[in-house]
Amino acid sequence: MGARVTRMFRNFNLENRVHREISKEKPAVAPRHAGSVPPPAGSAEAAEIADSMNQKNAPLLALLRSVYVESKDPAAAAAAAEASKEATAGTEAERRPLRFSLPGDPYGLVELTDVPKGKLTIAEALKALSSHQRQPETWTPEKISQDYSLDLKDTKALLRFFIPFQVQIIPPKSTNAKQIKAS
Repeated sequence: MGARVTRMFRNFNLENRVHREISKEKPAVAPRHAGSVPPPAGSAEAAEIADSMNQKNAPLLALLRSVYVESKDPAAAAAAAEASKEATAGTEAERRPLRFSLPGDPYGLVELTDVPKGKLTIAEALKALSSHQRQPETWTPEKISQDYSLDLKDTKALLRFFIPFQVQIIPPKSTNAKQIKAS
């Protein structure tokens, strides 16, 4: 009920109030600041400003000539530093021969012959993890890190967090359930 009453008062004589507001004289625009008003195009001030902009300022020109900028591409500098490191260090000492690989052309990749020290191929990682899982007393983290030229800390983390192909057989709830027999 209250909404009806407020709507009636709000819409009362709406057209007359709108026409009265529209017919009012518009307020005058605030005057602009004298400094921001550009001089007229044909005036003497405009010509004077244009001349001062086109003239050479000798002290500023001398300062500009004294500046010397030498720029270097960071990517090119890093590549040059890397190339110099590789030239000084023997590449044979940084790589090790491949210990294990999958037969054929796995995953459509080119067959590798050597691997950087501190890195493993997927096949080597799976072989090392499965060997450790089957014989943990023989394949200790120390032996794996020594055989594959890995850091001991990384090898322990690898063996702790990556467990490949762990098969668990869950027994059925009832004795009547069918089971797949191993052949």
